[in-house]
Formats: sequence, structure tokens, C-alpha cells
Amino acid sequence: MDVVEFVECSIGRWRSQRSGHSLALSHFEEVRSTIDIVSLPKTAPEIIELCKYSGVDMADAVSPFQMSWQGESDWDENEIIKGSCILVPIPNTNNLKKGKLLRSQGYAETIPAMGEYYITEDETFVLHTEYDSAAAEEKIWFHTPNLRFRISLIKTSDGNGVLTASFSSEIRSLSTA
Repeated sequence: MDVVEFVECSIGRWRSQRSGHSLALSHFEEVRSTIDIVSLPKTAPEIIELCKYSGVDMADAVSPFQMSWQGESDWDENEIIKGSCILVPIPNTNNLKKGKLLRSQGYAETIPAMGEYYITEDETFVLHTEYDSAAAEEKIWFHTPNLRFRISLIKTSDGNGVLTASFSSEIRSLSTA
């Protein structure tokens, strides 16, 4: 699997259940959400803008997509968690299994970010992103075409301490029509 195939496999609506541990606050959280992943054309204005902002040649972009989510946390039952992010893979020359991933909004900090990705022999997508005050590591893999798993770690900026750890199981919503 390469990044183009990974994005193609990810397109759709996913029901997600995430358990998170905030080691800094000694808190456990359960989040249930819906995640929508849709492909975008390379010529979309937001793709052009993100590439320009990141100093990346738009011609190097492959399979841009948007991820939107909405969910509820047991931490604050009255709060709806929602957001949206544009993501643009920029593979290394002649290698779709490694490269950079541009994000209009980062995972650890809500600012544009650029991470490094690679896909392992067992087809796990691994993403490392450095931020000003933290670092994020995410791993996503498919157990079946309609079931995927995600592990996310937020680490201290030096990478030596873990601030939060979460595990998500995500099931694709299948149309009955």
C-alpha cells in the first residue's frame, strides 16, 4: 500500500470510538464521533493556499483530502467536539510510501503543520509531526476495508515524555440504499 491507496481506502464516513489518557492531568476520556473523509481536487483553492503557505510545489501533491469530525466526550457531555482539516500528501520523489503530509490544522496545535509519513511493510501509516511545544505520533492501519485502528501520542517537544495517548477503532458507515 502506498499513500494514494491509503487515502483511497480512507475515503468515506467513519464512526469512531476513542479512548484517551491524559497523563499530564491523570484523566481518562471517551469520545464517540463521526469522521467524514472526502477527496479534493488538486486545483481546489484551499489546496493551492496550503501548498503555497508550506513552500511546497503544488505539482508534488497527491490525493489531497478533507477530514471533518463531530463528536461527544464523556468529559463534558454538553460540549460538541467538531472541526475540519485539509490534508495534502507530498511523497518523496519516486516513493509514494514516504514523504510529507501538510495539514491545515495540526493534531497537537491548531496551526498549519507539516509532518513526515511513511508506510510500513505491514501497511501501517505512520506520521510524526513536530510542533513548537509538542510532537505528535500517529499510526493508522486497516484490519479490514471497513475497520481501521488509530493510535495517537502527544509527546513533549523533546520527544522524551508522553502527555496523552489514545486508541481509536473506526468503522466505515455503509449505505443501505
